Amino acid sequence: MCGIVGISGDRDAVRNAVLALYALQHRGQEAAGVVADDGTRLQARHGLGLVADALGPAALEGLSGTCAVGHVRYATAGERSLRNAQPLLFDHHRGPLAIAHNGTLTNAMGLRRELGKRGAIFRTDTDSEVVVHLIARERGDLERAAVRALRQVQGAYSLLLLAPGKLIAVRDPRGFRPLVLGRLGRAYVVASETTALRQLEAKIVREVEPGEMLVLEGKRLRSSFPFPEPPHRSCCVFEQVYFARPDSRVFNLSVQSTRRAFGRELAKEMFGVEADIVVPVPDSGVPSAIGFAEESGIPFELGFTRSHYIGRTFIQPSQSQRNTSVSLKLIPVREVLGGRRVVLVDDSIVRGTTSRIICRMLREAGVRKIHMALSSPPVVSPCFYGIDTPRRRELIASRRGSDSIRRFLGVDSLHYLSLEGLRSVVHRDQGLGARDFCTSCFTGRYPTPIPDFREALK
Repeated sequence: MCGIVGISGDRDAVRNAVLALYALQHRGQEAAGVVADDGTRLQARHGLGLVADALGPAALEGLSGTCAVGHVRYATAGERSLRNAQPLLFDHHRGPLAIAHNGTLTNAMGLRRELGKRGAIFRTDTDSEVVVHLIARERGDLERAAVRALRQVQGAYSLLLLAPGKLIAVRDPRGFRPLVLGRLGRAYVVASETTALRQLEAKIVREVEPGEMLVLEGKRLRSSFPFPEPPHRSCCVFEQVYFARPDSRVFNLSVQSTRRAFGRELAKEMFGVEADIVVPVPDSGVPSAIGFAEESGIPFELGFTRSHYIGRTFIQPSQSQRNTSVSLKLIPVREVLGGRRVVLVDDSIVRGTTSRIICRMLREAGVRKIHMALSSPPVVSPCFYGIDTPRRRELIASRRGSDSIRRFLGVDSLHYLSLEGLRSVVHRDQGLGARDFCTSCFTGRYPTPIPDFREALK
């Protein structure tokens, strides 16, 4: 998924960019980086791991400027190594240029092959570098070149381009990934989520619109819409289901309120389930579990103690790391669980291995019955717009029916929020139509061509 932040016209741009990255840490744990502009040159600092490890005081020593961009990485394209840590910094005929990208381009491999035939030499294996090579080959100033380059790419991008004296923020025409604009005094801030703006005590101005380009030069801002408008938006509904922080507003929706509404809708669909307590899988299942308990009247209980020293298991680089992290992160509270009939609420099941471990923990803690309740529909297809589910065969719901999944998990019943129920929540009172959210992971219907990923559908 990745998280990005850009700041223009601020004496403490570097410090504030790094501070914002702490608030976006949930979007990527693999690497972090920041690039600063002092008006004449760009300087970069990168490191593997969490922001605190990668961008500590020693790493930032000597880095200053009134404009900066930052990035936390969760790899969906390119190997996991320091060379792929963003923001990527390049020199070309217009001077230095940095890019920070959230999303995945679905035609990057084909573009990369064509650029290679024309002499391009790639330093990384990320899809983001393709954009820089396309910009370098276009004529005109940076803004015109960026527009022409981005008209050639397909897929999801919220990205920042930094050159001396200029910061450009762009959101793809379908608006897959979130991007918001704020003010910090007279300075401007652009970030993946509103939680980053609140971290800085910045004023939230608005969302960057799909297809919008913002050009920030110091404390000046210009806006344009230089791309053809698609027939509808494709905002990623999984941002609301799992990825975004509950205290954020994403696509003009309160994430916390939306997840509670998912839980209430799920309880309506599971009307009459017999249970003693509702227990969330921390932390992403908590808001939906609260909503479920409110609607059903079944008491809410915290059945797990969560260690906050272990990161998000879904975005761990390997399955073995995810499995180990689950057992270290979640500790069952036996006094709450023993002998009880439990509605276990989680946001989703993707691979199924994590949920299986959690259900085994509940059985060992003495739980009598487990009713597994998911506040989203079955994930049956890979996402090619920024979520790391690259092959259909990795998704348990694409290979097994509900009863087979129930047996695999070791639960007494299994319930998913229906697609209609999910849509009824996210479309409510927001002026968004039924086609304005991307639900391809639940339906297998993709809103854009995906030429790079046909093999992954097998």
